[in-house]
Amino acid sequence: MAAWSSRKLLREILLRRVASNPPLPRFRCFSTSAPESAPKISHHSKKGRLLTGATIGIVIAGGAYVSTVDEATFCGWLFSATKLVNPFFALLDAEFAHTLAVSAAARGWVPREKRVDPPIIGLEVWGRKFSNPVGLAAGFDKNAEAVDGLLGMGFGFVEVGSVTPVPQDGNPKPRIFRLRQEGAIINRCGFNSQGIVAVAKRLGAQHGKRKLDETSSSSRTSNNDVKHGGKAGPGILGVNLGKNKTSEDAAADYVQGVHTLSQYADYLVINVSSPNTPGLRMLQGRKQLKDLVKKIQAARDEMQWGDEGPPPLLVKIAPDLSKDDLEDIAAVAVALNLDGLIISNTTISRPDTVSSNPLASEAGGLSGKPLFDLSTNILKQMYMLTRGKIPLIGCGGISSGEDAYKKIRSGATLVQLYTAFAYGGPALIPQIKAELAECLERDGFKSILEAVGADCR
Repeated sequence: MAAWSSRKLLREILLRRVASNPPLPRFRCFSTSAPESAPKISHHSKKGRLLTGATIGIVIAGGAYVSTVDEATFCGWLFSATKLVNPFFALLDAEFAHTLAVSAAARGWVPREKRVDPPIIGLEVWGRKFSNPVGLAAGFDKNAEAVDGLLGMGFGFVEVGSVTPVPQDGNPKPRIFRLRQEGAIINRCGFNSQGIVAVAKRLGAQHGKRKLDETSSSSRTSNNDVKHGGKAGPGILGVNLGKNKTSEDAAADYVQGVHTLSQYADYLVINVSSPNTPGLRMLQGRKQLKDLVKKIQAARDEMQWGDEGPPPLLVKIAPDLSKDDLEDIAAVAVALNLDGLIISNTTISRPDTVSSNPLASEAGGLSGKPLFDLSTNILKQMYMLTRGKIPLIGCGGISSGEDAYKKIRSGATLVQLYTAFAYGGPALIPQIKAELAECLERDGFKSILEAVGADCR
């Protein structure tokens, strides 16, 4: 098929080139009569013909070569080629590089994954089918600008936000700092958001496009085929909700987010753990969290839902919690039948591995490799406190398939990337998925769900 397409393309190029150029004039040879004056060919015309010839030659050679390569191999090359861009991004200001990366994904200037994920890493959670358990954490695409591009890169799910009811700029810049040698980032963005109205417009457009695509493809798809994906594309979409900095009624902010955005979400997240919004983490207290969750659940459940029912509701917690704090959160989660927990957000602590870095003194939340052990320990404790009854998403310091596997063995059903993706780019996604599949097969597990909590049994 690839070879046929390349030949067809080359044929069209050649035909168009011939049609756009008049035939060359004929010259008399061996004539004894006075010679006709030969037409003069300009220097620019010669250069144009040479350039055209060279271009056609390159297209023919490239097309012939690509036609011999299968789609999976070519897709792999595209992802690997993105590594060449990473040094360029490293030279840019951290926040500008972030903005540029989101813009590239929004415009489709990123590779799209054409290869099927290994069946061993597929799973079903909350009645939704995930082609793989590797997701992108909130904070990367704050305003839902690049959902299609990010899902197209092969993430099993993407979480947008945090989204606040009213647009806000967040904290003053600079507010993102790279600790490159430690594989870490410190940020104090402070919920910079375009607000729920702007995000709702984007998600609404994507949702409509998704429905249209499903309608047009329904006649070509068997009802017995397994369909992965959710409301926004080929993967699952999560929406992370935050509160405005100056808001005095946190519950009202979250309820407004639920009413406006839940119809576009495959799951919702209450973010009560960002260290960059004053007073936010106080909502993790037992009474405060219980009252908050009950109000948000009531707001969600009073809405009209179809056969799929309302989106699952999760809470994202901090890694800087005491044992008593964890017990309180677990008790609330179990008592209120919370659909899941995300463990964890960034940390305000500075582990020994980063303490010598001059940037470690910057205020804000630390993410990346130094967070791995702390967040994984909290994850394991929460899995045991909830007795494995609540799906957990492991987030914090994952940079390899082995890291993702350790999170799963510690109780995570799904995992999320952020900092490692910011450093490693798109090439990291297929790498982690392949390594994760190898880890499962190596230890004799037949699925992700079999491995969940293996280190806690």
